Amino acid sequence: MPTGSMTFVLHTHMPYCRLAGRWPHGEEWFHEAMLECYLPLLGALRRLGMRLPAPLGVTMNITPILAEQMADPLMLDHFRTYLADRQRRAVTDMERFSDDSEFAATAQFHAARYEAASDLLDHDLRGDIIAGFRALEDSGHIEIATCAATHGYLPLLGDDDAIRFQVETGVRTHERLFGRRPRSFWLPECAYRPGLEAFLQEAGIELFFVETHLVTGGHTRGKALGGVHGPYPEMPIEVPASSPAPDGPGTTFRAYTVGDSDVAVLARNERTGKQVWSATHGYPGDAAYREFHKKDEQTGLQYWRVTGPEVDLGAKAAYDPAAAAIVTRNQAGHFPGIVVAELDAYRRETGRDGLVMASYDTELFGHWWLEGVSWLEQTIANLASEPGVELLKAEQVVARGRPLETISMPEGSWGGGGDHRTWLNEATAWTWPEVQSRQARAKGLLGRDDAATRQLARELLLLQSSDWQFLITTEQARDYATERFREHCARFDRIASAIESGDPELDAIVRVLGEIDNPFADIQPLLYAHARELAPA
Repeated sequence: MPTGSMTFVLHTHMPYCRLAGRWPHGEEWFHEAMLECYLPLLGALRRLGMRLPAPLGVTMNITPILAEQMADPLMLDHFRTYLADRQRRAVTDMERFSDDSEFAATAQFHAARYEAASDLLDHDLRGDIIAGFRALEDSGHIEIATCAATHGYLPLLGDDDAIRFQVETGVRTHERLFGRRPRSFWLPECAYRPGLEAFLQEAGIELFFVETHLVTGGHTRGKALGGVHGPYPEMPIEVPASSPAPDGPGTTFRAYTVGDSDVAVLARNERTGKQVWSATHGYPGDAAYREFHKKDEQTGLQYWRVTGPEVDLGAKAAYDPAAAAIVTRNQAGHFPGIVVAELDAYRRETGRDGLVMASYDTELFGHWWLEGVSWLEQTIANLASEPGVELLKAEQVVARGRPLETISMPEGSWGGGGDHRTWLNEATAWTWPEVQSRQARAKGLLGRDDAATRQLARELLLLQSSDWQFLITTEQARDYATERFREHCARFDRIASAIESGDPELDAIVRVLGEIDNPFADIQPLLYAHARELAPA
């Protein structure tokens, strides 16, 4: 009999980048993630689904704004152009390195994986990646969770109507694309404030996820500490240190209902998180793995390995795909032991079966950590044969445990210091009055449903995205994020002013902007709560 259960929760998100530039920022974010992460991961889950009974123990949150881009014919057409170019580069390198045994095998490795991605997309999936994920959920192998429509940072929106509109639009979009109402919800940036559970319950959500310290108390953990693989550099701005929260009543090994709601919460298991994403001792830092940051000067493909944490990029050794595969297999065999040890320790302490919820950003697998998709596939297969572990989807964990004990949680997030400072600080403070003033303006304009108000509502959701503040704070793409934020504000203002003034060019303005920003085809402006009150009977 199992001594506990295990679920992987994968947060899958990409900011809206349709027709918003190419390299180094813009659509190529989506292209790279599609090629190295989303398609390989979907292929791995499909293979597991053919080998193993349901469920696979995977709950995959696909944010509505990313799902819209996955389903967008223009985005897929641009991706195919990108993929064809990558395939040409790999062939060029196969010829260029034909006499160089050090790089020749890696050039062939790249060519093979690009070909596999192309075959999966256009032959197996017939160009419909959303249908591929939906089929895995329909078969019971995975659960697909949702998120706020554009990944808006809910605690800082400062307006219940704005929060409700983000949540409701996200849930409606998920249902349209994936064919069923979502049961689980990823709070953007794991950002929580007391009361958010009420909005989730209104939308029919049964479960959401938070960072460890919001349930257990104590010092912040995980990504909040920095030093992790992926797009999470240390913040360059000066911020005050945070004090540890009081020890909380909760544990990550079980689910709780939150506040006065019937909505449950699960928190990330710390040990399994650090084992994967820690930059100092996590799996992706192994010396044999592909080095993400060093690229060939001619084709941009990657031919070097990590080599060592302190090794300069210029001194990196050649990558060996076969050697990396051996390390991947060994680490996939190591991880189940950690899960079993965690469950055994909890059982010894409490006498109860526990849950290990391991949550990660999906883009870590394949994109930042090239071997990560293979690691995950092999790890799930190993866990499926582990007698002490039962693989469950998150919704099953909650359903089995009811009735649940109730917990109250403080505000917080996964960000630096475990609070809101990554999104509200001296570099980003100017953005929030801009957001909130447009939210207030929208209340007087969304009292009808037509092409103009639908586009106005889209621009409101897009300017609320938490990605703009995150990119400004981390200085990864500060100018780009500032420009994108200002653009969506300006587009909102242009439509709002045209509506208010009765501008005869309103239809033309909406048509032009709608060709650029077109997510949420069935958006409902009247869902904005105050607009419903203002609408004529």
